[in-house]
Amino acid sequence: MHPTAMQNGQLFFDTYLGKNSNCVVVEIGAQNVNGSLREVAPPGARYIGVDFVVGKGVDVVLTDPYCLPFESESVDVVVSSSCLEHSEMFWLSFTECLRILKPDGLLFINVPSNGAFHRYPVDCWRFYPDAGSALVTWAKRQGMNPVLLESFITPQHQDVWNDFLAVFVKDERFLHQYPNRMIKAVEKFENGKVSGSDQIYSFTQFPEDIRRLNDAVQRLAAMEGREAVVNDVLEKLLTFTKGQAS
Repeated sequence: MHPTAMQNGQLFFDTYLGKNSNCVVVEIGAQNVNGSLREVAPPGARYIGVDFVVGKGVDVVLTDPYCLPFESESVDVVVSSSCLEHSEMFWLSFTECLRILKPDGLLFINVPSNGAFHRYPVDCWRFYPDAGSALVTWAKRQGMNPVLLESFITPQHQDVWNDFLAVFVKDERFLHQYPNRMIKAVEKFENGKVSGSDQIYSFTQFPEDIRRLNDAVQRLAAMEGREAVVNDVLEKLLTFTKGQAS
């Protein structure tokens, strides 16, 4: 888990649960690789780590990645960070997470919006700004009624990753229980969405990787341009000097 993913998880818990929550939290993709969201969860939470392999931080090992061994409507919060890009059919994982949530339960997803190809054991997807809304559309076709509370993309920080963050409540009837939004607490974000609005906040057409590459090309072009000017001046000066000498 890269550092910004841990920070994003901390932000989710602080915004939606607070320090004193004693809810049941299930993490999908819980193996501790350079950290785990368990470390930043509320101290009183009953935390259950789920993964596909045995490892540190894993309490339950799945035999079927699209079938969670929990009763329907039995869990308060499901979190998943840096995991769904490795799910071949992440939309099935999404609805299975919704199934186990209580009607007022929350689902937090942190997935890369860009970044290096990394197979654990496969690497299938990157998430763009409309991904959260698309998942809601999919779930409604399955007879569910979730709401996207918010989603946005975070900037790079000492690494190559831009993260897509999204928070859902399982049933629209409980939208009013969650007035706070992470998007109000972050210093920088791009292409944000919040429930109740069709607006895209801090709209940015090009991802940060493309903008950085374009800036580098522009700087290189400027440097090459200055070099050409300097060479032209030196050539003219040399010609003038030769003329004076003769």
